[in-house]
Amino acid sequence: MARLLFPLRYVPEDEAEAVRRLLDEHEFDWYETSAGNWGISMPGIWLRDDSRLAEAQACLNDFQAGLATEARENLARARAAGEHETLWRRLRRNPAGVILGLAGIAFVLYVTLWPFLRLAQRAGAE
Repeated sequence: MARLLFPLRYVPEDEAEAVRRLLDEHEFDWYETSAGNWGISMPGIWLRDDSRLAEAQACLNDFQAGLATEARENLARARAAGEHETLWRRLRRNPAGVILGLAGIAFVLYVTLWPFLRLAQRAGAE
């Protein structure tokens, strides 16, 4: 029976292509499903033969561990060079976007907490 091996929703195309190549290199029998015309189906890479599921998952785990290590090294290099993204750099680059984002967060917090604040105010008045 086929088993979902790797969900593809929100996966960059270069990473998905690397997973496809990895599965081909290890000669796994797999197929891919798309999100469909309306984007509501499950896009993913499926393993046809679930008897090799543990082996395939181990390959993917090693692959993803390598990606994580590479991402950490890239971040460390960017930090050492002073090129990593910080809040202050983003604020200098796009002040209106940051201020609008913070205002949106404040609005959501206010709308979320407003009923409780009103309830506490009424309880204090009694």
